[in-house]
Amino acid sequence: MRTQPMAGDIEERDPGPSPAREGKGLREGSVGLLAAVALGLASVAPAYSIAVTLGFVTVVVGHLAPAALLLGFVPILLTAFAFRELNKEMPDCGTTFVWTTRAFGPWTGWLTGGWVVQAATLIAMAALAQVGAGYLLNVVGLGALAANQFAVTVTALLLLGMVTAVGYRGVQIAASVQYVLLALQLVALLGFGAVALLRHGAATPSFGWLNPFGFGGFGPFAEAVLLCLFIYWGWDALITVNEETKDSDKVPGQAVLISTFVLLGTYLFTAVAAIAYAGTGTTGTGLGNPANASDILATLGPPVLGTALATVMQLAVAVSAVSALLTCVVGSSRTTLSMASHGALPGVFARIHPRHRTPGFGTVFFGVTAGALLVLLSAVSSRFLGDAILSIGLLIACYYGVTALACVWHFRRQLRNSPRDLLLKGVMPLLGGLLMLAAFARSAHDMYSPTYGSTSFHGIGGVFLLGVGSIVLGVPVMLLVRARFRPFFHDGRTTVAELTVSDE
Repeated sequence: MRTQPMAGDIEERDPGPSPAREGKGLREGSVGLLAAVALGLASVAPAYSIAVTLGFVTVVVGHLAPAALLLGFVPILLTAFAFRELNKEMPDCGTTFVWTTRAFGPWTGWLTGGWVVQAATLIAMAALAQVGAGYLLNVVGLGALAANQFAVTVTALLLLGMVTAVGYRGVQIAASVQYVLLALQLVALLGFGAVALLRHGAATPSFGWLNPFGFGGFGPFAEAVLLCLFIYWGWDALITVNEETKDSDKVPGQAVLISTFVLLGTYLFTAVAAIAYAGTGTTGTGLGNPANASDILATLGPPVLGTALATVMQLAVAVSAVSALLTCVVGSSRTTLSMASHGALPGVFARIHPRHRTPGFGTVFFGVTAGALLVLLSAVSSRFLGDAILSIGLLIACYYGVTALACVWHFRRQLRNSPRDLLLKGVMPLLGGLLMLAAFARSAHDMYSPTYGSTSFHGIGGVFLLGVGSIVLGVPVMLLVRARFRPFFHDGRTTVAELTVSDE
């Protein structure tokens, strides 16, 4: 018996109406535009992302780092339009899972829209918890413990427990907490940039730093842009609360575009200010110094802001990691809620807490699983966890690219309706999807080298094994799930059009 529709079937069969929003039990209309934007920005962890990425980008392309940030934003923006158009048509908290299932069938939907997204999120949660713990220990004056792997791991587990509890209580509480956490990050970054530009000896910013044609070859250009994909990743978490958002067919899409442009402006301002102050030299505080690459803000904070305010900057990075951790918990539990509601996972993931109106089991499940992954990776090697962070880039490019192409395929019959539909539902998502998949291919090629990252196994880079291995592992897991949830894998394109909560 055939378990997946063939191409001809897709033309002949109507998958039915868009997925229903009713019936999951979430608190509808509880999240406004501002809260959605805050969740989207917080999930990117802007202070943390710029701190750990800008240095590596500058090492690769020097003063053209702002240009790389600008070019890296292009596929993100194109993909954001795909998310916006798909959310208008299908405002389901399962987002990529529902959209790719409707477009390409249950196998692609479950693997790339479900498994890959959750694998990337769990790896990110483990990394964010560790980073947040290290910074927090430094901020409170326990620098000696910050160098102790056991102390950092215990603190990280406590942070995971805290954000899981907040997420369990409800997205309204989570959004309220994010206002404070996000405000601290943005004030710290913009304040740092303003002071750096006004410091004596700071260079005058040049438009040449934004020149997209100034790269010395495709290799450095591609590597820098790939690094920049990570710096923008996470804004799509706000879409997972679309069923709890006011005007769920419009507000999440607006929040996506607002949050991505706010990120672009913040990153460009911070990067330009840092280069103007420190330059791109390979010694001292220069941004091209490999010794500074892993944390530019920690290097430049004291000379730019002074010791006291530099501590505030450290706090902002710690807060950045913790706030992103919170949105990961919120977003992941809602994706599995949708998957279970549509019969693709055990029904326990679809259970809603009667008072808090949240997917209680799913929230706790992801908090505990991320903690277990953190302990496992830390036990294997601290360097292994670092490679796990780098591998996230592969997973990002994979599911963003497939989702963008799903937009083109789903709306293919509407592309001739108007120039707007052709541009926003066809051309822009298609370009975004192709750029993302090209980034995936280039990343996989580079990561295969044993010299990429910190670990290798039998001549193959550890980053490649973690990234590609995470995707490949999803195949046997999917086959096991299929044995229990045959209806979804037999007719997934139509089952995601209505709630089919599994009681198994």
